[in-house]
Amino acid sequence: MLQNWRNVLILALPSFMSFFAQTAIGTVNLILVGHLGALNIAIVGVVNIIMYNGFAIFSGVSHTVNYLVAQDYGAKDIKTAIKRTYLALYLSLFIAVFLFAVGYFFSGTILGWTGGSTALVHEGEYYLQIRFYALALGMVSFMFHGFLRGVGDTRTSMILSIISNVMILFFAYALTYGQFGFPELGLNGSAYAILIGEFTGFILALYVFFIHFNKKFHTLVKVAIKLRELKLIVIESFKLGMQEFSMSFAMFIFTVFVARLGTEALAANEVALNVMSFGFMPAFAFGTTATILVGQEIGRQQPLKARRAGTDVMVLGSIFLLVLGTFELIFAKDIAMLYNSTDPYVYETAALLIQISAYLQLFDGFLNFYAGALRGMGETSFLLRMSLITNWCVFVPLAYVLIFVCGLGSIGAWISLYTYLAVIGLAFMYRFYKSDWSSIRAKDMESHN
Repeated sequence: MLQNWRNVLILALPSFMSFFAQTAIGTVNLILVGHLGALNIAIVGVVNIIMYNGFAIFSGVSHTVNYLVAQDYGAKDIKTAIKRTYLALYLSLFIAVFLFAVGYFFSGTILGWTGGSTALVHEGEYYLQIRFYALALGMVSFMFHGFLRGVGDTRTSMILSIISNVMILFFAYALTYGQFGFPELGLNGSAYAILIGEFTGFILALYVFFIHFNKKFHTLVKVAIKLRELKLIVIESFKLGMQEFSMSFAMFIFTVFVARLGTEALAANEVALNVMSFGFMPAFAFGTTATILVGQEIGRQQPLKARRAGTDVMVLGSIFLLVLGTFELIFAKDIAMLYNSTDPYVYETAALLIQISAYLQLFDGFLNFYAGALRGMGETSFLLRMSLITNWCVFVPLAYVLIFVCGLGSIGAWISLYTYLAVIGLAFMYRFYKSDWSSIRAKDMESHN
């Protein structure tokens, strides 16, 4: 058991550090922009929502590469893993061109759709355009990270992520405020910093895959496009991407509902969600680990070991979240006051929401742990169906009823959130343990219909 847990931690901790670096740099970047005024904060907030949903739609490519490569690597069929990564690269490059075009031609139109003021659209159009360019590069890099995690090299993925985010932090400060001899570009300097960071990550990812790993895996090969094989990548990417988008857009609707309660309620909600994100990071890291370990064991035709690996990830991840939840429960008010110590309604409401989520965030863990394990099994259709059902038949309707019909305000919002997380998390758990493990096989080119 101890050896199994050690293997889980070796894979999970670098992934956790990668996600922590991304979250921390995003927070610092927002603080830097925050000193430029309320309009700039609003622009960044709106653009971040657009970027988050855009990333979710196309993230399925990386998730698909992650689980397919894990299965191939477990089966010691690295040639198929490389072939599938090339096909995913072709698809990612097509997506990147699409995102470049959207950013160049439609940034102002998209900002207008958000209902923002004329000033927000005018000042934010170029900022959004640059962010689209950065997203395009980031989607290609993220696909390569899927390969790295698939072969179990979460350490290299972590190093690339940290380097990219350190670049963003340095140039965000230098270009926003004109430090170290760089021009003072204000808000657009922040966008250029993200673009530089993503470009750095893109170049490093290319180097690692095509040069560093060429000696070990012979990655420099010519791979022709075969429609049957490409179809598998496209369909699996679509299902996993739509699953992520369904969740991200439902959270956007949830935020819109809370915003109608007033500025203070929205502020308290955002503080609590930000604190909750520190539980989401390890949950997602352990979920990614489940994909790797389960996928590799499925590739080795060891389904019972795959089942055990998924359980080990769940146990360790749950312990981590319970310890974190205990800390949040005890120090909820102190944590809330770190964000806002001048408005009693904001920090007291935020503290209450943090206490509600302290142990209930375990269901968010179940969602991520078992979603990762089910990806490793290739259960992508089930993941999509359950995401659509629970988000649009449970989460969003229940949030509306509890917030506006029952008049429960922020408390009703969070009851709906954790009801949803409990339903989907337990559904994923049930599917994982009730699957016919004797019949589970690695995904091949004929099994995607």
